[in-house]
Amino acid sequence: MTTAVILAGGLGTRLRSVLPDIPKPMAPINGRPFLEYQMEYWVAQGITDFIISVGYLRDQIIEHFGENYHGCPVQYAVEEVPLGTGGGVLAAAQYLSSDASFLLLNGDTFFDVDLIALQAFHRKSDSEWTFSMFRAAESGRYMGMQVGSDGRITDVGSTLGVEGALANGGVYLIDPKVLAASAWTAGKKFSLEADLVPEAFKHGVRFFGFESGGRFIDIGIPEDYARAPSVLM
Repeated sequence: MTTAVILAGGLGTRLRSVLPDIPKPMAPINGRPFLEYQMEYWVAQGITDFIISVGYLRDQIIEHFGENYHGCPVQYAVEEVPLGTGGGVLAAAQYLSSDASFLLLNGDTFFDVDLIALQAFHRKSDSEWTFSMFRAAESGRYMGMQVGSDGRITDVGSTLGVEGALANGGVYLIDPKVLAASAWTAGKKFSLEADLVPEAFKHGVRFFGFESGGRFIDIGIPEDYARAPSVLM
């Protein structure tokens, strides 16, 4: 069994101009919610159940997907107040039913990553937190990382400084014990990228990067949302 946690509780502020009354993960792409594309892709990759962290306009997500989607049970970690990406992870992690590594996904990002290959890399590297990475065509938008020849991440940066460098693609394989050892607690608002990742790295968590050349789209800004129909076909 492999569980996917999806962070879908954000306010989607940057897309409000084009989607004023729809949570960002439900943004229509070719007449279907973005989250459908994401969940169907990962079901086909072998995901067996989902935990979705929801907050803003959450009823639209819950009513659409219900308690079972394509044969996979779906649970919801409800953020009564915005908890940020880090708080959303910890809220959802409370619903994990085993100590096995789980997949963590951003609800506004689609990244075509081979799950079996990702899991094999994670095990072979004895990784505690594996980041799926891509070569970014733009600088300044994504978290950049330095990766050694063995795939070990040797440095994490707040933003990507050079075009074509490896960037965080928002698909992670994580051992739950990493979260259990964190100084952050459930119910607190904090950022995955700005708070939890740097703290874990500082305390010696084994970070590894898995490069993938698959399709990537982040619908967080109107320009990329407009491109999504040509990527998600």
